[in-house]
Amino acid sequence: MNLDEYFEKVVAEFQNINHINPKDLPNIDLYMDQVTTFMDTKLTTTKRREDDKILTKTMINNYAKNDLLPAPVKKKYSKDHMLTLIFIYYFKHMLSITDIQTLLKPISDKYFGNKNGLDLDEIYKVIYANSKRDLAKITEEVKSQFEKSKDSFTEEPDEDREYLQLFTFLCSMAFEVYIKKHLIEQVIDGYFENYESPEAKDDKKAQKKDSKKDSKKK
Repeated sequence: MNLDEYFEKVVAEFQNINHINPKDLPNIDLYMDQVTTFMDTKLTTTKRREDDKILTKTMINNYAKNDLLPAPVKKKYSKDHMLTLIFIYYFKHMLSITDIQTLLKPISDKYFGNKNGLDLDEIYKVIYANSKRDLAKITEEVKSQFEKSKDSFTEEPDEDREYLQLFTFLCSMAFEVYIKKHLIEQVIDGYFENYESPEAKDDKKAQKKDSKKDSKKK
């Protein structure tokens, strides 16, 4: 199999990457083992190696300890827990635990378990639809970059040219990932820097009221 054939094979596999359809999410609360089994089944095509683990009990417990995931209720995880775990799964491949915590906190504070108005389920449906739409565009962009890489090192011997062109393509892809990752980090550091949870805002209001009462007494 030459490089062109191998590349086409890899690109074709993009179309088989599983995204968890909102319709497939269980409407009942699950125990830990049920959560890990569900995630492993639905995201199996995202594994790099067959024996890779999508999610483990240790991971879930660590997410809870690091305030990425609200604690289960009576050892059961709701649909909102599942949705939060899906977000964490995709973010953890490029962001630190601290960055994920910063990014998810406003979402969890306002929409986790929300019964009035917009909820996590509706947010995920929008993101899912956008991801499905963008996959075709990303695939075409990757194909275009691969073809452009063939314009480089055309004068090199056959035994060197293929690797050099492939290396050029992978460097272009890596640079693009780096730029996007850097952009995400900059936004997290800037936009979310002054975020305050509802609890923190309430504490500030309470402190202001107390200080006004104290000043009146004086």
